[in-house]
Amino acid sequence: MIARAPITRHHSPNSDVRKGGRVDMLVLHYTGMRTGEEALARLLNPDAKVSAHYVVDEDGAVHALVPESRRAWHAGISAWRGEGDVNSRSIGIEIVNPGHEFGYRPFPEVQIDAVIRLCLGVLARHPIPARNVVGHSDVAPTRKQDPGELFSWSRLKSYGIGLWPFDGGERTDLPADKALALLESYGYDVSEPAAAIAAFQRHFRPERIDGIADADTIGRLQRLLAAI
Repeated sequence: MIARAPITRHHSPNSDVRKGGRVDMLVLHYTGMRTGEEALARLLNPDAKVSAHYVVDEDGAVHALVPESRRAWHAGISAWRGEGDVNSRSIGIEIVNPGHEFGYRPFPEVQIDAVIRLCLGVLARHPIPARNVVGHSDVAPTRKQDPGELFSWSRLKSYGIGLWPFDGGERTDLPADKALALLESYGYDVSEPAAAIAAFQRHFRPERIDGIADADTIGRLQRLLAAI
């Protein structure tokens, strides 16, 4: 059992009313800034016009910035399962990490524990399907890489958060165009195929990210589709 830690509450002015009213997605990000302090200051700055519902620091401290009832501005131009305006239908969690630009590094265990605890609470409050627990790169594959290949999606799945192809993929000779159709059916925008494949690999096959729909990538995708 992961111990509960207190949440520090702030007020970010960067939010508005949800359109449609439903919450059926959970989007995980890394902050991509040099320090957690810089990231928190930016998310609270009205001039930045960006926010998230929560920030999880490297020591496991959790900050609440926007009420879950409101739309935080975290996903930008994005889409999932054929729908845009991901912000209106999602809870956004920023995880403090410098990211690929400033020295991407593994996420501390205490931080992942805090993310798991926070995600479990969100999932208890909202009817979010496992396939809709995604990374920023999944919903914006041409623009984003976060939370990246070092994030422990498999550990989250062990707590019932999201999906993971535990046994890898069986080999297949499925043509590339058929692979894209499967990728789109899972939820990805495949208008730029290599970016969509790389985003899938970053999440579900992090040991090799090349944007090529090889047999292992397709096999893992098939296993995920069979699980939903």
